[in-house]
Amino acid sequence: MALVFRIAMQSIGLLFSVLGWVLSCLTNYLPHWKNLNLDLNEMENWTMGLWKTCVIQEEVGRQCKDFDSFLALPAELRISRILMFLSNGLGFLGLLVSGFGLDCLKIADRQQDLKKRLLILGGVLFWTSGVTALVPVSWVAYLTVQEFWDETIPEIVPRWEFGEALFTGWSAGFSLLLGGCLLHCAACSTPAPGASGHYAVAEMQDHCQQLEMKSPNPKV
Repeated sequence: MALVFRIAMQSIGLLFSVLGWVLSCLTNYLPHWKNLNLDLNEMENWTMGLWKTCVIQEEVGRQCKDFDSFLALPAELRISRILMFLSNGLGFLGLLVSGFGLDCLKIADRQQDLKKRLLILGGVLFWTSGVTALVPVSWVAYLTVQEFWDETIPEIVPRWEFGEALFTGWSAGFSLLLGGCLLHCAACSTPAPGASGHYAVAEMQDHCQQLEMKSPNPKV
């Protein structure tokens, strides 16, 4: 029963981690970190991401333009690019490491201590990946709120608002954190190497056979 519960916890943790990693990759490349709706022209909407800006017009459709220079970007976009790349890389590395530590894989069955360490390392990598995804998203959201309520800007000037990518990034970060916690809990619940899996069952069967051989035969 404990083995089934541990495998289920590992599977759910890995599922959340994969979901978070996919969402973090989408957050990195989606051009919807900020949205700008023009009151004077409701048929034209602007969106901004880490890599390009887009304008959506009802007649023309979507037109996007990549940023020309990395150094010309605002500080929050430059650092957000680096952190999102780091989050994607750490998440991918966490998937590789934790995948080899799963109990459902019959790889290195006799090295349960190694598999436990791989799960713990994978959980730490997912935690780090989740934090590095939450920091840039929350930073951009904070600056967007500050600019939106800035009283020094005239009310007639359009203001940026939250884009869909911010919510995707928050979902990615929390999914990675939850997946890492589940994998870490599953690793901590792993028994000692000599008392796990079919090896413990084999030892119990040998012990029972020895007791039967030592016990006297019943008299007829």
